[in-house]
Amino acid sequence: MNLDLRKSIINSLILAIGFILRQISPPLLFGMKPDLLLTTMFIIILINKEYKTTLITGIICGILAALTTNFPGGQLPNIIDKIITSHFIYFIIIPLLNKFSNQIKVIICSLLGTLISGFVFLLSASILVGLPGSVSLSALFTTVVIPTALVNTIGGAVIFNAIQLSFKRSNINVF
Repeated sequence: MNLDLRKSIINSLILAIGFILRQISPPLLFGMKPDLLLTTMFIIILINKEYKTTLITGIICGILAALTTNFPGGQLPNIIDKIITSHFIYFIIIPLLNKFSNQIKVIICSLLGTLISGFVFLLSASILVGLPGSVSLSALFTTVVIPTALVNTIGGAVIFNAIQLSFKRSNINVF
């Protein structure tokens, strides 16, 4: 099988897992749910290490997140934040992590990436559609984004280990 086709299929399956997990994960605080689609985006970026894949994955994750958002008017901010976050991970975080294991990379990317994603989402939402109620950006960041980042970090490690184990069992060499 063509290597590019194999990677595309694997990326699609990982995105599907993230999309399903995004749908079924229960809300944490103020009705906000952890964004496990975001953690699968980080895993895809770490596996492929290609700019083209990073860009496409960021766009697709943004569209999928926009389709499933609970945030009023959060469609465009979701697309913006996933594209910016994917670039942040690719250009800034990954080059700094070359000396670490894949497990540590996923943990760091999930934590920092979720914090960046949450900040970019809230900032773009406040500019484009406004934040719900009279809640400030800093209050939402503290009460929603930070707990979500912690949950995404744990979820990212679990998802990564499950994907790594399934690759090992099926003799797929990606890592």
